[in-house]
Amino acid sequence: MSKKPQIIWVCQECGYESPKWLGRCICGAFGSMVEETVIPADEQDSRRRVSSGGETAGGAGRPQKLKKVGSAEYARIKTGMRELDRVLGGGLVPGSLTLISGEPGIGKSTLIIQAAAKIAEKEGTVLYVSGEESEEQIKMRADRVCESLPDSLLVMAETNMENIMAVSEACRPKFLIIDSIQTIYSDALDSAPGSVSQVRTCGNMLMKIGKSWNVPIFIVAHVTKSGELAGPKTVEHLVDCVLHFSGERDHEVRILRAFKNRFGTTSEIGAFRMEEKGMIEIQDISATFLENTEASEEGSVITAVYEGSRPVFLEVQALTSRTSAGFPRRTAVGVDQKRLAMILAVLEKKLGLPLGDQDVYVNIVGGLRADRTSVDLGIALAIYSTIRGAAPSKRIVAIGEVGLTGELRSVQNADRIVMEAARLGYEEVILPERSAERIDKSRIPKTCRVAGVRNLYAAAHVFLD
Repeated sequence: MSKKPQIIWVCQECGYESPKWLGRCICGAFGSMVEETVIPADEQDSRRRVSSGGETAGGAGRPQKLKKVGSAEYARIKTGMRELDRVLGGGLVPGSLTLISGEPGIGKSTLIIQAAAKIAEKEGTVLYVSGEESEEQIKMRADRVCESLPDSLLVMAETNMENIMAVSEACRPKFLIIDSIQTIYSDALDSAPGSVSQVRTCGNMLMKIGKSWNVPIFIVAHVTKSGELAGPKTVEHLVDCVLHFSGERDHEVRILRAFKNRFGTTSEIGAFRMEEKGMIEIQDISATFLENTEASEEGSVITAVYEGSRPVFLEVQALTSRTSAGFPRRTAVGVDQKRLAMILAVLEKKLGLPLGDQDVYVNIVGGLRADRTSVDLGIALAIYSTIRGAAPSKRIVAIGEVGLTGELRSVQNADRIVMEAARLGYEEVILPERSAERIDKSRIPKTCRVAGVRNLYAAAHVFLD
């Protein structure tokens, strides 16, 4: 006998459920509790019964020996876009759920429709479900960014989850796209689309489609004002891969990162350039971020980060000026503000730089955010260069993590960064002493000098020598 529906209150910020209304949720949000109806599962449901043989009446299988389960390699589906395949770990895994997010207008739908057209041309039926745009709007974008539109690329404007499941069962697509999860709703719930319960329920239904029919699914998600994924965290735990598309509106470069990937690494990035014809893949990221670096300039230093399987070179620019207010400004673009404050403290304490009455501005050119500690030395030397009013006489790359005592700590994959710096024509690479000791100098061209230094003082001496 089925139970009566229950009324609960769900926080739209964190998903916390309460039997009564709360003015303030446990997460600290005010006025975020929304009334929702929950229909409990029927106790007579056959899926809840377990037979004496260990199998459920619904047909769930018995435990198996792990060494006899399939193969360790997954048959991946190539998207036709190498940068996207790189971030995914080699392509789409059948039955996987991928959540992609990004700010409005960043290019999520453009990237997905391009990949969908390429997959449909090679693999077969692709179903694009849009809850935000009409079929005509999708067609206009596809005509602009896709080279051709195969007959196997299907599009549907629908927001009802039950209808989506019915159509998916009828056409059995090789690839399914939901744009976006916040617009989809299920008839089983009374709450509005985009609520915590709707997003969680529709996410579970999509997982059932993917795992049951071995179909890879792309789910587009909205972001909050702070840039985080909207909706409950349970959806992020539910999916196999979480991608984030980012970029500055005044720059054409777009960066795709994986925050979670069960089938690959989360350190890879994909680079694209937003043009009228769609997303264009960028093979040489360093060349995109490095412009007019033939001559050394005051306050400008080239540094590098290692992302996944390739080094990415960046230009760090710094500027200092005497403050006109009581408190000096510390402005960072592309750099963590707290990290900058730490580096400034080390420069003032260990190198004696007069920064107490100076406004400091630091910028990573090109709009890329550098979260790796390997850029610490580049930031420090850029500030040192502008405060001294001097520039190095040769083209230099600086990498290394700066410690609170002023020492330089080693960075990973320093040998590959040095090899790439030599290929790009840089004359010297300043890096931590321990990292320099691990590098095979015989593989480095004689035109590029490797300078291993122990601390920030020695690095500054080599930089302006």
